[in-house]
Amino acid sequence: MDSRLIDLLRADLAEAGYRGPAVTALLGAPADSARQRGVFAPARRVLRERGPSPIASLVRLFLLGEGLPAGELDAALPRLGSAGAATLGLVAAAGAGGAGQRALRAALSLNPVSVERGREGADERADEWWILSDLDDQLRRGPARPDHVMGVGGATRSLLAQAPTRPVASALDLGTGCGVVALHLAGLTSGRVVATDISERALALARANARLNGLEERIEFRRGDLFGPVAGERFDLILSNPPFVITPRGDADAPVYEYRDGGRTGDELAAAVVRSAPEHLAEGGVLLCLANWESPWGSDGFERVRGWIADADAVAGPLAAWVVERDRVDPARYAETWARDGGARPGEAEFERLVEAWIDDFSARRVSAVGLGSIRVERLEPGSEAPPIRLERAGGAFDVAPGRALQRAFDVAIAWAGRSDGELLATRWLLDPAVEEERRHRPGEEAPSDIALTSARGIARRVAADPLLAAAVGACDGELTLGQIADALATLLEVDGEAAAEALCDGVRELVWLGMLAPAA
Repeated sequence: MDSRLIDLLRADLAEAGYRGPAVTALLGAPADSARQRGVFAPARRVLRERGPSPIASLVRLFLLGEGLPAGELDAALPRLGSAGAATLGLVAAAGAGGAGQRALRAALSLNPVSVERGREGADERADEWWILSDLDDQLRRGPARPDHVMGVGGATRSLLAQAPTRPVASALDLGTGCGVVALHLAGLTSGRVVATDISERALALARANARLNGLEERIEFRRGDLFGPVAGERFDLILSNPPFVITPRGDADAPVYEYRDGGRTGDELAAAVVRSAPEHLAEGGVLLCLANWESPWGSDGFERVRGWIADADAVAGPLAAWVVERDRVDPARYAETWARDGGARPGEAEFERLVEAWIDDFSARRVSAVGLGSIRVERLEPGSEAPPIRLERAGGAFDVAPGRALQRAFDVAIAWAGRSDGELLATRWLLDPAVEEERRHRPGEEAPSDIALTSARGIARRVAADPLLAAAVGACDGELTLGQIADALATLLEVDGEAAAEALCDGVRELVWLGMLAPAA
């Protein structure tokens, strides 16, 4: 795309105030929320009552899919104009627009995107970007093109939310798509940011987005498959939302979309990322990627992921890893989700054909379920003993920006992996302020029937606790060692001291992973 025209567009968007909070203020929260769900009538009604303005015109064109007279677009983008917008491919003719003017419709999505920062030392404001991508399903009026470039969807937001927040010297965005992850990394990284993709169309839009947001000089874009473009290079942080969707390989008529289909059978694309990424991590570097993994009959998909990590460890180890499965779905539901994503709808012959092809593909490999989640891997220094690997099912809600809390819990878990009970007992521990205790009593009973520790930090958790662990956690204020707490509670509760200490060590190890406990400074 023409850099000069992109600069004119940036100036016009800034002058119009075309940002996420301004759009919400214009439409009102209920109408804007409905718009984001694909229900446009409330927003259109608000705009009719509000009257004309540059931001209203841009909302109608790019967010509601309405046709706009060329003259109105000229007024909304006075530097770029409708002719410049057409040259950039932002708009296309849509027929007569009244008063002798041609009408224009959006040919690309131009979205104001807000993403919570959550970075170390940063204030609480969100990052604000303008993101160019292909039109989504609600606006494009037809099937997606094979080289469709997605905007900022739920998966990308999940990746950014879970990402480590500490500043790093170098970072890689593997499979950049529209480039939003690279923009995030440019704000986190003091040195180089490399963004790769196999799609030339994706790279073109990602470069345009970098220019549009004033970050063109911070990001190097390279074309190629997986780690081919960065052979021999290492990074402190690798983020990847790869095309991990498990797609039938035996259906020649099934649509293939580059943004979601990695061209490999089953979950081999995710496996390739996990097996290869650690070789490209610097010591102490972290990989965070989203993935889907298959569970064949008689086995657990977690064991497949464990095998990918073991393969990587054999080449680039030692590695610590934390796999979080957010959801698990059966093959039919998985097929329905992705058939809908491509534009097919239940009741249509194409929808039924696609779902059947997916189910046949899963059946051929005896797949009973598909896990959806994230994989976090850290490359440890050579000689590190007992590197932890945790495989966890955690479907609780994410905090607003959980990345900092998740990485801190991972760091503490790595530091304490393999430590003896004696070391844990000799340590003073601190309870995270977000932890609360719940007790459930039946009427008339003195003792609670259920005790639970809860926290909304990172991922919402609820952990069952016995009276010993609940009392010990309540005393973890950094003043006493765990051993001193164990001795006091053993006397108070009249239980065996050694057994109490052993039980508390097991409980502390688990609560460390959940971010509920950390060693005092």
